[in-house]
Amino acid sequence: MEQLAEFITNHLLLVITFLALAGALTWNIFFDPVNKAAVDALQSTILMNHDDAVVVDVRSIADFNKGHITNALNIPLNSLAKQLQQLEKYKDKPIIVACRSGSRSGMACKTLMKADFKDVHNLRGGMMAWESAGLPVKRK
Repeated sequence: MEQLAEFITNHLLLVITFLALAGALTWNIFFDPVNKAAVDALQSTILMNHDDAVVVDVRSIADFNKGHITNALNIPLNSLAKQLQQLEKYKDKPIIVACRSGSRSGMACKTLMKADFKDVHNLRGGMMAWESAGLPVKRK
């Protein structure tokens, strides 16, 4: 125990950094609402088929045209806040947000949650996971 106290006093900055990172990781895993609402490709298809979920693809128009989920709406992330009125009619439906890998869609989920959309889900792994699962992709 004496060695631990000595280590902490000799490496205070290192210990504080470790505790801050551990706290941030814990919050991200257990308390972040976007992570709680994440769905995988299979869960997404169930939401789409049984609950009429709407898919919002937040990738660029060029990436969207290379391949997207059938009937997905394309609203690029950089213009999502300005185009929320386009999604108002879907407030009572589940919304699945997709991007290439699932990180940008997490930011979009936070934007939608702040705008009082209640049933928002992040497609875990994005289009990469969707395609890896062998699910259909529509190309323009």
